[in-house]
Amino acid sequence: MKFNRNVYQAFMMIGQFGINMLVPVFVCSFLGMFLDEKFGTNFLVVILFFIGAIAGGYNVYRFSRQIYTRESEQSSYLHKGRKDTRRKNEGKDHENKQDSV
Repeated sequence: MKFNRNVYQAFMMIGQFGINMLVPVFVCSFLGMFLDEKFGTNFLVVILFFIGAIAGGYNVYRFSRQIYTRESEQSSYLHKGRKDTRRKNEGKDHENKQDSV
């Protein structure tokens, strides 16, 4: 059975998105429940839940931005040779047109 590396990388990224989003939400929610019991309040869990959701969203944003910049750097590195070759060929075409006139 042939392993498809792209499929496993996609599953890994989906898992990392989930972990980056859920861990801050759970940590802040449990901290809010602990503080509510300690101080006898009822609202800290809600406030800390939203703080955790915002932190998780920011984590997902940073992670996706990091993936996007890494892929664009790799593609620019891979296609750099083609751009240089195209520029060299354009210069030769321009010289050939001048020679024929």
